[in-house]
Amino acid sequence: MTTLTPSKPELIDLHPPAADMLRLVRQGLQQEPRQLPAWFLYDAEGSRLFDQICEQPEYSLTRTEIGLLEHSAAEIAAALGAGVIVEFGAGSARKVGTLLNALQPSAYVALDISADHLRQATADLQTRHPSVPMLGICCDHSALTALPEHPLLQGQRRIGFFPGSSLGNFTRPEAVALLRRFRQLLNGGPLLLGLDQPKTPERLEAAYNDAAGVSAAFARNLLHRLNSELGATFDPERFHYDALWQAAEHRVRMALVSQEPQSVSIAGECWQFAAGQPLVTEYSVKYTPAMARDLAAEAGWCWRQRWHDPADDLSLHWLDAAD
Repeated sequence: MTTLTPSKPELIDLHPPAADMLRLVRQGLQQEPRQLPAWFLYDAEGSRLFDQICEQPEYSLTRTEIGLLEHSAAEIAAALGAGVIVEFGAGSARKVGTLLNALQPSAYVALDISADHLRQATADLQTRHPSVPMLGICCDHSALTALPEHPLLQGQRRIGFFPGSSLGNFTRPEAVALLRRFRQLLNGGPLLLGLDQPKTPERLEAAYNDAAGVSAAFARNLLHRLNSELGATFDPERFHYDALWQAAEHRVRMALVSQEPQSVSIAGECWQFAAGQPLVTEYSVKYTPAMARDLAAEAGWCWRQRWHDPADDLSLHWLDAAD
């Protein structure tokens, strides 16, 4: 019996340079409320902390989505068909394994913003799935206009996978633009989209502000990153972490709130924070099935089918590109 020896997945590094990060910080601090791109949270330490968040008892999204994928994998595979799986925001790539088993794709391409995390995730996944060629692309997928030229992608039908309700990090116009961008990146291939659904405010706020304080550490790590990479002078302990359900927008707002008036320097520029002023680290929009269908249609996708868990907390949506 021949045993396959997994090869080491290649990594293409397209991470935005520090100059681009500084430009985005300046833009974000000029907004009202102040807000930075959610991908800033995911350096190596942030990615490690997010993995810990997924294990907290209050945060059920990851466990629910993995269970749903395992239960519905055969049906999903039959719906999506053959091709190369392209996962946007792969993180630890914990969810795609079931799809790899069910679809037997020609290749797996993982996109994520943290190069170190992506390198480790694809190496671990390759060990478990040695017959599936793999490629990692470190990038901000929301700004990508085309996938890199690569033999694993050349001439292959592309199947998009965007789990974890990560679309919820974007406002409605941003989400529409991102889904349109995915249509372009997938060359007309289908998309399997994971979306979390509305729940009680108490349950949602607890999920994003766990009792162990991992979510708070995850948010404060953003300030440590700005200090390290952009020479900022944030004192993370002078900011209080807060997760608040905003019913009108169907979203949880996560923010670091200044506890007192303070001045922060970033790349030699001075920024004032008033007491109680929030710096939004991310949003998490929750989509009802009807909202998901409307969003897909606006972005040029045909909604085909929805799979959900027994409690109907979370959905996986099969979308096809509209003609």
